[in-house]
Amino acid sequence: MRIIFAGGGTAGHINPALAIAGYVREHQPDAEILYIGAKGGMEERLVPQAGFEFRSVRIQGFYRSMSFSAIKHNVVTVKRAFSASSEAKKIIQEFKPDICIGTGGYVSGPVLRAAAKLGIPTIIHEQNAYPGVTNKMLSKHAARVMLAMPDARAHFKGNCNFVDTGNPVRGDILRQNKADARKQLGLDERPVILSFGGSLGAQKINEALADIISRSAKDGKYQHIHAYGQYGKWFPELLKEKGADLEKADNLDIREYINDMPVCLAAADVVVARAGAITLSEIEVTGKPSVLIPSPNVAENHQYHNAMSLVKNNAAVMIEEKDLLHLIRQYLPSIRQTQQKWLFPTLPGVYIRS
Repeated sequence: MRIIFAGGGTAGHINPALAIAGYVREHQPDAEILYIGAKGGMEERLVPQAGFEFRSVRIQGFYRSMSFSAIKHNVVTVKRAFSASSEAKKIIQEFKPDICIGTGGYVSGPVLRAAAKLGIPTIIHEQNAYPGVTNKMLSKHAARVMLAMPDARAHFKGNCNFVDTGNPVRGDILRQNKADARKQLGLDERPVILSFGGSLGAQKINEALADIISRSAKDGKYQHIHAYGQYGKWFPELLKEKGADLEKADNLDIREYINDMPVCLAAADVVVARAGAITLSEIEVTGKPSVLIPSPNVAENHQYHNAMSLVKNNAAVMIEEKDLLHLIRQYLPSIRQTQQKWLFPTLPGVYIRS
């Protein structure tokens, strides 16, 4: 069996592909797997780290602004879309896959379209209740459309062959042990907070958590693992301005990106994160209490609906970003643990776990 995977731009598109590829490799070790991603994209680093062969095409996304710089960027994007299709076609013809699987992101477009034109069966996987533009466009060519949430069906046009599969979760997430994970990370028995705003980072989350993290640097009450993201390189300097000495505070692990999420998630007592579909699947399967902060800057506000699916089942607390700054500074430090059960205080404007 020879399989090509395509997906990128954010970890939310990359991790599902890696999870599926890992499952295939585990159950069919002789399968040959190739991952095609965007040159310079996050997948260029993450895929080889996961042990899979990687090839890239030059492509970029569109800007929605009508400014001169955005229009200029989009002209280049159109040109690259055509060249990426040629590059993808060449790679596909060389690899000769039996099937191509796309998990979203703009790089999936030229790869799966080229595969379909070459007569190779294609499958797409949609992680959210509101499908992305690329997957909606590719669905009419796909042999199967795998859905994480049945509600997504209503947003596809045409007679798609749907299969409700849920979101794939990496095997490493399931296999981790809390005690071993803490030992591996050098953590002690103090409570561990794991926080992140996605692979690119989230400015509002970084700003809101800065006071909490800097306070932990001084009082040592909590251990904190925080990823500030690709666009949050200013965050360590902000912590220093607030009096946090990152070199001396051995209870803080502040980094740009979490490459060892299975280990960090296993070690955590509570998770503070966005409400992306894959993040929620990993939180659910590990049973971690969570404080969810949906991104308001996504199509159809789908992260809010993702988060509410947990809130309604008494599995999480949600804070909307508009309430974030003045609430989380009071809220997160007052979480306490009693007999291994996390208790959440009641605050205005927050959906509370019962």
